[in-house]
Amino acid sequence: MPPRAAGPAPSCLLPFGIDGPFELGALAVGASLAVLAAATAPALAAPRAVTAGAALAAGGLTGCLATYLHTTLRGKAAVWQELAGGLELRGDERILDAGCGSGTVLLGTARHLTTGHAVGIDRWQRRDQWRSSLRAVRANIAAAGLADRVRLATADMTALPFADASFDLVAGCMALHNLHPAGRRRTALAEAVRVLRPGGLLLLVDVRSRRYPAALTALGMRDVVRRSVGPRMWWCGPLVTTALTSARKPGPGTGRPRASHTKGPVDSVD
Repeated sequence: MPPRAAGPAPSCLLPFGIDGPFELGALAVGASLAVLAAATAPALAAPRAVTAGAALAAGGLTGCLATYLHTTLRGKAAVWQELAGGLELRGDERILDAGCGSGTVLLGTARHLTTGHAVGIDRWQRRDQWRSSLRAVRANIAAAGLADRVRLATADMTALPFADASFDLVAGCMALHNLHPAGRRRTALAEAVRVLRPGGLLLLVDVRSRRYPAALTALGMRDVVRRSVGPRMWWCGPLVTTALTSARKPGPGTGRPRASHTKGPVDSVD
């Protein structure tokens, strides 16, 4: 069967929203104040150490703001485009995007399907991502021409409304770390493992993910690897980085989707 046609990827990534809008706002305010302080310190005859400190703070915060904007508007989508392209999907897989937001991962993987389907779930909380809503993701799905292979559900990652062994691939991007306390993240990992079919693959791109490998190993997952995804997903320069955690559920399976791009150094900073 020939692949079903999908619309072109959007040239502007704003339809996919901005992660952590409140954090971004606070960073923008801090950078603006630091730049103002650095600009006015010489005119106020401030001590040299104060002037230098203000200039250093202005440069650092402005750099953080720039990397944050690049990551949320372009870097995240570029990373997932690469990951989805390396999965070697047959096209008949059933995929779950846990915490799909406005659809970056959901649509990026659905483009590679023919007879399969991608399912996106979220609680649609705008404090986690600007434009995170059913209306926004439906508009993005329609614009991409993928309505025939994408499904949506309002659900919590800690209580997935799906039967055991329902999906060949469970993916998530910048969603799991939003669950508090830590026990809810462990529950969400257990749910992801539960709905994976034997031989299925789990891919999580997230910050503050150092404990994911140990938790997944304890849940019986195999081939657990965690590595940096590099500067494309720096949220505050190298101070706040992002890692990919991949793992496979044991048992008979086809061996696909393939765990691609899993070799590399583990992040040293979260």
